[in-house]
Amino acid sequence: MTFAELHRLYHLPFFELLDRARAVHKENWAKTEVQLCTLLSIKTGGCSEDCSYCAQSARYNTGVKAERLMSTAEVMPIARRAAETGSTRFCMGAAWKGVRDGDPRFESVLETIREVSKLGMEVCVTLGHLGPDAARRLREAGVTAYNHNIDTSPEHYPNIVSTHTFDDRLETIANVQRAGMSVCCGGILGLGETVDDRLRMLQVLATLDPQPESVPINSLMAMPGTPLEGNAQVDAFELARIIAVARIALPRSKVRLSAGRTGLSREAQTLCFYAGANSIFYGSKLLTAQNPARDSDMALLQMLGLQPQQPYTDVDHPTPDGAYTDAEEAMCGEGTSCGSCCAPHDHDEAHSHTHAHEPAHSHS
Repeated sequence: MTFAELHRLYHLPFFELLDRARAVHKENWAKTEVQLCTLLSIKTGGCSEDCSYCAQSARYNTGVKAERLMSTAEVMPIARRAAETGSTRFCMGAAWKGVRDGDPRFESVLETIREVSKLGMEVCVTLGHLGPDAARRLREAGVTAYNHNIDTSPEHYPNIVSTHTFDDRLETIANVQRAGMSVCCGGILGLGETVDDRLRMLQVLATLDPQPESVPINSLMAMPGTPLEGNAQVDAFELARIIAVARIALPRSKVRLSAGRTGLSREAQTLCFYAGANSIFYGSKLLTAQNPARDSDMALLQMLGLQPQQPYTDVDHPTPDGAYTDAEEAMCGEGTSCGSCCAPHDHDEAHSHTHAHEPAHSHS
């Protein structure tokens, strides 16, 4: 989809845009199904990157302390609880720049992935920059999806981060696709970007081949101590517009309503679900930021007549080179497979992500 087409969509009358998005949603997904995803920071704080929205950066005085990597034994009870309470995707994020050759922590992460993958949930990780060999090893360990958000437009990206480039993000995404993992990739609203920046971000996502399996849409949670601590909250109608455009431009991607839901009323969240969001982060915390309580989420879904996606009897994996089998394509169209990932935060060391990117975000 071209930028001009996205621009025309965005500027449609609000109800017309939502009606179009709803029609696309019903053509491609079970209209009442919402995937519940759990996000866990397995390595918090101390990130070397300078993502200006992130509370986990060691460059800012945010009160987030660097912690050691969680062990498999520490992660497993949390993962089991996630599965028991309805999550069908479990995302783990680590606050570091990326996977380094020979780092024993990566071996520990692989061990954890192998164990979590036995629980019947999709396994998503967000570990920052990733080379081809590390991507292959993650896939072999049982990773279903890799979260690596592009955050914003290529043009605005240098205003947000200086320690890595937009092209670095795209390189990791390409390595993930070649390894056969699905891609969870979205962005953050509220970084001081323009409407055109938001649409150019969606254009990049829509032109990825294949398109991301899931697209987290995060609203900045301005964290004290970060350069963006004074940024205003994203308007709920603007959020719904972007979700609607994303649904139309990425019809077969799960659109995850990610970081920032604590600042949304039930009515605003309802508008986002109607516009095409069909996945949320479930649980009281996103990396270092707060998230709505499980009980309130379940009450809202019940009130709206929405149903959590049913647990998997078997988790499907992308075939090598990022392609899907015919059977998987069919299931994606019915909304019965292909989960949606995280939305952590800028991966890169501060990751613990993204896939909600929060400002320490959980963009996953």
